[in-house]
Amino acid sequence: MTLTGNWSYPTTIKFGAGRIAELPEACAATGMKRPLLVTDKGLADLPITTQTLDILEAAGLGRALFADVDPNPNEKNLTDGVEAYKAGEHDGVIAFGGGSGLDLGKMVAFMAGQTRPVWDFEDIGDWWTRADADAIAPIITVPTTAGTGSEVGRASVITNSETHAKKIIFHPKVLPSVVICDPELTVGMPKFITAGTGLDAFAHCVEAYSSPHYHPMSQGIALEGMRLVKDYLPRAYADGADLEARAQMMSAAMMGATAFQKGLGAIHAMSHPIGAHFNTHHGTTNAVCMPAVLDFNAPTIADRFKQASAYLGIAGGFDGFRAFVQELNDSLGIPRRLSNLGVTAESIPELVKGAIIDPSCGGNPIELTETNLTTLFETAL
Repeated sequence: MTLTGNWSYPTTIKFGAGRIAELPEACAATGMKRPLLVTDKGLADLPITTQTLDILEAAGLGRALFADVDPNPNEKNLTDGVEAYKAGEHDGVIAFGGGSGLDLGKMVAFMAGQTRPVWDFEDIGDWWTRADADAIAPIITVPTTAGTGSEVGRASVITNSETHAKKIIFHPKVLPSVVICDPELTVGMPKFITAGTGLDAFAHCVEAYSSPHYHPMSQGIALEGMRLVKDYLPRAYADGADLEARAQMMSAAMMGATAFQKGLGAIHAMSHPIGAHFNTHHGTTNAVCMPAVLDFNAPTIADRFKQASAYLGIAGGFDGFRAFVQELNDSLGIPRRLSNLGVTAESIPELVKGAIIDPSCGGNPIELTETNLTTLFETAL
C-alpha cells in the first residue's frame, strides 16, 4: 500500500513522502507571494528547514524566516513574529515544525491584522467573534513531528509569560487552508521527541474517546487513532527511518486533533499549567499524567474501554488497557512521576488553580473540582 493521498477533511491535506516539494503550489493556491516561514529555534538551522527555504526561494517566493519561538510559545514571541510579518510586508504564513512553531505561526497570521490584544480571543464562549475575520492572513502548515495535530487545528496554545497560564486562542479561520504532511520531515526526530509527541497524539485520542459529549464521528476517529499509535509508535521509536511508521504516526496526530473536537479532560487540564510553570514537554507531561487520570475516570469509562480494548487487541478490558498504557510509557522511556519532570509538591495549589479554569475540564467524564484535582496531582507526583 502506498501511503499517499489528497484529503479534504478536516481541511486540504497533501499527504505523502516528498510532498514538501509541492509547497510553492500550496502558496499559489492560497494566494501567497511573500510568505513568512515561522518555526522554532531548534529547527531554524536544520537541513529540513534550509531545504524548505530553498524550495521557496527557487519558486520566487523568497526565504523569509522567523524562528524566535520558545518551546512553550508566549505573547512576546507573538509580538515579535507579528512585527517581522509586517516589516517584511508578507501576505501569508507557513507554520513549520512541531506544536510550538505551528501554534505560533498560526497566531502570527491571525494577529497580524487585529487591533485587540490576543487574550481577547481566548476560547471562551463567542469571544472569537471579536476578531476581524477578513484580516486573518492565509495559513499553510507543515508538521515536522507527529503529535500535537496543530496542523489541522482551529486554535493555538499561547502561554501568558506574566501569569504562567496557557491560553487557548480560537477562531474558525485559524484552520489552515493547506497542510503538507510529509513523513520524510519527521525522520530526524530524536527518540524522546518521537515518544513525547506520539504519546501526545495518544492522549488526544484517549481523552476524546473518554469524553461524555456526543460526537460519534470523533469517537470513531479517536478509536482508530489509538490503534495507529499502538501499532506504529513503538516502530517509529525503534527505527526513526521506518517511513511507514512515521507516516502512520502523522496520520494519528491529525486524527487526535480532529477527534478532540469531542472534548479533552483531566490529562490536559493538568498538563497545561505544569508546562506553563515548569516548561515541560507537553506530550511527555500528558503521558506521565495519563495512568492516574485513567484510574480516576475508571468508574465512568471502564465499560467504554472494554470495547476499545477488544478493537485494539488488548486482553483484559479496561484493566488490560490501563496496564498497556503503563507498559507503553515504560518502553518509551517516559518517567513514572511528575516529580521526575521537576514538579514540586509546593506547586500543587498553584497548579490546581490553573487546571480548574482550563477549558479541557469540561470534557472530563467525571466533574473536576479543586479537591479531586489536588488528589490527582498528588497521585501523579
